[in-house]
Amino acid sequence: MANSNTKPPSSAIVYCDGAFATPNGKTAHGLARRSERWRITAIIDSRHAGRDAGEVLDEIPNAIPVVADLAAARKIDPAARHFLIGLAPDGGRLPEEARGVVRSAIEAGLSVVSGLHDFLSDDAALAALAAERGATLIDVRKPPPRAALHFFSGKIEAVDSFKIALLGTDSAVGKRTTAWLLVDALRAAGTSAELIGTGQTAWMQGAEYSLVLDSLVNDFVSGEIEHAVWSAWHDRRPSAIVLEGQGSLLNPAYPGGFELLAAGRPDVVVLQHAPKRLEYDGFPGYVLHPIEHQIRAVEVVSGKPVVAITVNHEAMSGQDEVRAACAALTRETGLPAFDVLKEGASGLVEVMMAHGLEGPLRSEGS
Repeated sequence: MANSNTKPPSSAIVYCDGAFATPNGKTAHGLARRSERWRITAIIDSRHAGRDAGEVLDEIPNAIPVVADLAAARKIDPAARHFLIGLAPDGGRLPEEARGVVRSAIEAGLSVVSGLHDFLSDDAALAALAAERGATLIDVRKPPPRAALHFFSGKIEAVDSFKIALLGTDSAVGKRTTAWLLVDALRAAGTSAELIGTGQTAWMQGAEYSLVLDSLVNDFVSGEIEHAVWSAWHDRRPSAIVLEGQGSLLNPAYPGGFELLAAGRPDVVVLQHAPKRLEYDGFPGYVLHPIEHQIRAVEVVSGKPVVAITVNHEAMSGQDEVRAACAALTRETGLPAFDVLKEGASGLVEVMMAHGLEGPLRSEGS
C-alpha cells in the first residue's frame, strides 16, 4: 500500500506502559524515533514518567515526554486525536490491563490505532463505544480484501534499482531502525532511496511503500513484496530500495526473511546483529545460531552476498565496548561492522557503493 496523505501530521499519544525501552516496546520505539504519519506528543509508560523518550532510548533527547498515564498525556496535548498502541508483545496480543486504558482513550474521543493481532474493531463493546464517541478503530494487521492482493508475477525483474535487504539474526533486533537510517544516509549522500516497510510499525511511521506481512494469507506474501518493490521503482525510479526485514531466518517463532529474499530479489544483504544476545528473543533455551552460520544460511537461500554487519548495542556499557564488538565481528566474518544508531550510516553507504550501487542521484524518470 502507498500512503498518499500529504496533509501535515496530526498529533498522537503512544501507549507503551511497562514496555518502553524493552523488546516488547519496539513499536513505540519506532514512533518515538520517527513518525511521518503522526506527530508524537507523549509516550505513556509509568516506569519512565518524567523523562525524555529519546534520552531513555538513545541518550539523545527528542522533546517527547514520557508520562505516567492517559490523563497526563492529555494534559500535555489536549488536541491529540489519536491513541497509538506502541506495545509489541510476543504473539501480538493486547494485555488485559491495557484494555481499560483503550476504553478510556475512546471515551475521550481518541481514535485508536493498533498493530496487534487482537482486532479492536471486532470487539462489539469497543466498536459501539467508538461509534458513540465519534472515534475510529484502526487495526493495522487486519487482513486486506483478497481482491486487492497481488500474486507473484515476475514483474520485479523490470526493477533496476539497487536492492538492499536489511535482515537480522533475531527478531526485535533493530532492523527497521537501521533500514530507515540507511535510507536517510543514502539520500544525504545524493542518492535517491526508498524504504519498503514490511510490518505494522513501518506503516504507522508513515512508510510510503509498505505492506504488513503478518496480515497476509501466505499465497500472497511474495506477490505483495514484489508489488511494493515494483511500485516504489515504477513511481520514483530510486537508485536504491531498502527492504525492511522481519524476524530472522532461524528464529523458531518468527522465521522471517525467506519471502523477502525470494520475492524481493535483493542485490546485497546487510545483517543486523546483537552481539550480547545469547538466546532468541522471548525464547529462553533457544540458543542464537552463530553469526557465521546465519550468514551462510542467508547466502545459500538468496545466492547473494551479506556485505556488512550492523550492530545492536544492547547490554553494552559504552562506545569503547561497541567499537570492540564491531572489530571482533569484522575479524570473525571478514565483513565491515557498524553501529549506525550511534555513529550514523555513512560507512554503510560506502559499502553499498563498493558493491554496485551507482551514485550520485539518477535523473528523475531515467
